[in-house]
Amino acid sequence: MTVHDAGRALRKIGLATHNVGDVDVQTLVGAIGTGTHGTGYQLQNLSTVLIGMRMVNACGEIVEYSFEDDPEFLRAARVSLGTLGIFTAIRLRLLPAFQLRRREWCTHIDETLAHLDELMAENRNFDFYWYPRSDRSKLRTWNPPDERPDQIPYAECIEDQTGWSHEVLPKTRAVKFDEMEYALPAEAGPLCFQEIRTRVKERWRKEVAWRVLYRTIAPDDTYLSPAYGRQTVTISLHHNAGLPFQEYFSDIEPIFRAYGGRPHWGKKHTLKETDLRQLYPKWDDFQTVRKRMDPDCIFLNDYLRQLFGETRSNKMTTNNKRGGM
Repeated sequence: MTVHDAGRALRKIGLATHNVGDVDVQTLVGAIGTGTHGTGYQLQNLSTVLIGMRMVNACGEIVEYSFEDDPEFLRAARVSLGTLGIFTAIRLRLLPAFQLRRREWCTHIDETLAHLDELMAENRNFDFYWYPRSDRSKLRTWNPPDERPDQIPYAECIEDQTGWSHEVLPKTRAVKFDEMEYALPAEAGPLCFQEIRTRVKERWRKEVAWRVLYRTIAPDDTYLSPAYGRQTVTISLHHNAGLPFQEYFSDIEPIFRAYGGRPHWGKKHTLKETDLRQLYPKWDDFQTVRKRMDPDCIFLNDYLRQLFGETRSNKMTTNNKRGGM
């Protein structure tokens, strides 16, 4: 089931997730397992809706876990990239279905940055795009209908619609693209963005027409969540699919890393286990759970082996039983 289909199904029974990402074509369990998020200063990523699951473990047993019975295991499982087992059913923490008013506004990037703190604080959901070639930005705000002022004095409203949350939070996109996104401490967000802005204008303005996206996430306690333990800002780079993106992304990635950025698990990055361990305070705790659940690494592909520092020569051979904490 995709995030899109889940939103429609939940609406029929009067329920909704607290947030939805910028696109909704991912599978719901994939979005949870990679820490996919929307935007909102007080809203956590989608993984936090997971409060229980039925799963097949590494020795083929069907087992169940819940947050009530084993909260630490759920903190590991929420963002686990499929490495703990195969989820066959999930239980979610949901809200009554709700509507939002979505508005898009155009302004100059300098106006956006000058009012950034109030924009983040005063809107339920807020993000902005920066367009490198024009140095303008698009603000996007979502709020309960009739709750916010009708005008932003320094911006022009170009879109205004109201609908159910799962309808107005994501956007349908026909054009495919490659993407790199890093999650940064919120206080580092503006400085990191300004450095990226300068670099893009100096080196990449002619080659890259795609915008840069700036979003917010509330902190959580999920072991491998990019927002673990800190108020978070995310900055995303995009480039048209089919065009060479490696040089552009490789030039900007060190800026993300200099500000303590953690990569989005479902997007482009070059980090490996030695880099990632330094970024996640609960990295070793997650590894302990993963190795207990799957000592023979049968749920790891070659890419995941690089992320978690496993090779075929060092895989364990201990027989895996239930694998609980």
